[in-house]
Amino acid sequence: MSKVDKTAGRANKEIEELKTQIEGLTEALQRERADSVNLRRRVEEDRSKMADFYKAQVVRELLPALDNLERAVHHRPKVLASDQWAAGIDVISHQLEKILNELGVKRIKTKDQIFDPKYHEAVSVDQDSEGDTEVVANELQAGYTLGDEVIRHAAVRVKMRPGNNEQNSETENHKKEDQNG
Repeated sequence: MSKVDKTAGRANKEIEELKTQIEGLTEALQRERADSVNLRRRVEEDRSKMADFYKAQVVRELLPALDNLERAVHHRPKVLASDQWAAGIDVISHQLEKILNELGVKRIKTKDQIFDPKYHEAVSVDQDSEGDTEVVANELQAGYTLGDEVIRHAAVRVKMRPGNNEQNSETENHKKEDQNG
């Protein structure tokens, strides 16, 4: 074998080694890029969850004041029905509701809704009513959600009413799914 052949053989071997190194480095770079993208996504998800957590904390602190404002509006004496000051209180109440909606806070539906322990807290049950379906009769305290999270359950009074079996089995299926899920 000539000296040229040996040199060409070594050069080919070095080229193959360099190609293998390039392939390995390319794969490592692609993994690092994917890890970087995944890290950015996780950080953004964590940041969003943290923002929702603190938002829910602030809303929880504000709810007693909102409850009292709603009580004041609801129990306003008839003498003050056309009073400008009382009308201003109504405006403030509506502004707070609008702000909560813009923050993604939703009031839990209660009146005549099928009782759902995920959203409702039964304070009392009307034992005199007959039926096979638990339905919310009265809302005693408003409940709120932020996205899928319940900030505060709605305190409700429950009554029994006749319901159709299909609706009852559907409700039972949802309850079972929630328990199993």
